[in-house]
Amino acid sequence: MSSSDNSYIYKKVISIGTVCELTGLSERQIRYYEERELIFPKRSNKGNRKYSFSDVETLMDIANKMEDGLQTSDLKKEISNKRLGEKKSEVNEQMIRGQLNAYFKRRE
Repeated sequence: MSSSDNSYIYKKVISIGTVCELTGLSERQIRYYEERELIFPKRSNKGNRKYSFSDVETLMDIANKMEDGLQTSDLKKEISNKRLGEKKSEVNEQMIRGQLNAYFKRRE
């Protein structure tokens, strides 16, 4: 599933205070992960950070890996590779859909 889906999992509606309650992380920790470009909250019209359930899962994963001794630079590489892999998968799916559509249109 891609972040472009309209699924509630990807809607950025959760406040930083609620994220702190859900994850056990402090606001400072969450902001630090944002500064290190590990998480990308949306900003409301008033400038408040808004997170998705997917972001909460990512933050929990980051916290667990940091606890295991990984550095933020390692996590950034891992997250970049994951995003790149997701994009490649999306492109591959689009190419396959296009090829199938072209094939079936020729057969009509």
